[in-house]
Amino acid sequence: MRVLCYLVSIVLANVLTAAFHPLTIGAFIIPMGSFLIGATFIFRDIVQNKYGKAKTYLFIAIALILSAIVSYLLGDTLAVVFASAISFLIAETSDTEIYSRLRLSFAWRVFYSGVVGGLLDSVIFVTLGLSPLGANFLPWEAVPYAIIGQMLAKLVMQTIGALILSQATKLPKFNHVA
Repeated sequence: MRVLCYLVSIVLANVLTAAFHPLTIGAFIIPMGSFLIGATFIFRDIVQNKYGKAKTYLFIAIALILSAIVSYLLGDTLAVVFASAISFLIAETSDTEIYSRLRLSFAWRVFYSGVVGGLLDSVIFVTLGLSPLGANFLPWEAVPYAIIGQMLAKLVMQTIGALILSQATKLPKFNHVA
């Protein structure tokens, strides 16, 4: 179920981004899928916690292929598909490595690794995919606002996820006796 949540959240992030116009708050531009991308880092950490780092890399590879196929089928340009794949690979790998090296509580590892993963994902995707270097959807002056907008959405999701996980790990465990 953990792996399914991880994979489905990645596919849904692509679908939401393609189906809905970006949310604009002032100068900030936030693709709707950014909210789910923040959650994918949480799901990936939960998967890693259960299956370990080696299997997690297998699931990242599967997710990368699914994400690229869905992105392409939804009509994204090759520049956007490529940028999405590169940013996904770097962000997920960074998140995995940071998560596995931190010696903190589960919730804090999820938060810190996700913040770094989200930042890398935002910077790389917007720069390679949306800027004049990629599909040229955004002029250079809009690029920082798009990066910050995506990062804020992912940060909100990471914070909510870490708070939920922090509270969930404090709950007493009950043994069910039949």
